Amino acid sequence: MAMRKALDRISGGLGSKPALIVVDVVKGFTDPSCPLGSESDDVVEANVRVINAFHDAGLPVVLTTVIYRNDQEASVFRARIPALNLLTPESEWVLFDSRLPVEPSDVQLEKRHASSFHGTDLDEWLRDQNVDSVVVTGLTTSGCVRATAVDGLQNNYRVVVPREACGDRDQQAHEANLYDLNAKYADVLSLDDTLALLPS
Repeated sequence: MAMRKALDRISGGLGSKPALIVVDVVKGFTDPSCPLGSESDDVVEANVRVINAFHDAGLPVVLTTVIYRNDQEASVFRARIPALNLLTPESEWVLFDSRLPVEPSDVQLEKRHASSFHGTDLDEWLRDQNVDSVVVTGLTTSGCVRATAVDGLQNNYRVVVPREACGDRDQQAHEANLYDLNAKYADVLSLDDTLALLPS
């Protein structure tokens, strides 16, 4: 059976008012001692750089964390991946990685599912800020980064994913999902090329 070529696509870039969505760069995912974690120092460093760039440009920054406050929240998802039950309000694993330059003006968003849009007021908040495009970073590429990027497009935002600023426990999954995101849902760019798109 002959292979079909990828769909033709046009790069969307960023609009005039992009926002940054930093997905789940929390201790539970950046500390390898946590069952959910992996070695991700390079990803954290890249996120420090992109957060600082958005702060310097006066652009909105949203940081997400996963917190489960009762047994009913995302119960099917948690039954599939029992380690998610570690993400409770009292747990250190839900705290943002201390290396991130979080400012009081940044939005700190709790979520329950993979997408930062699902079951949250993120879309409403972005529209209130007149945001027209989003840069999505964080952990993990094959899970919450991908889900957030796809939902960003489905909510009619242009989406850019900087390659160095997201990561996965599995490098093959990381590369495969970046390939698929770039083919249909987002522009996957280098971090340098992403930052060059920010409005001055």
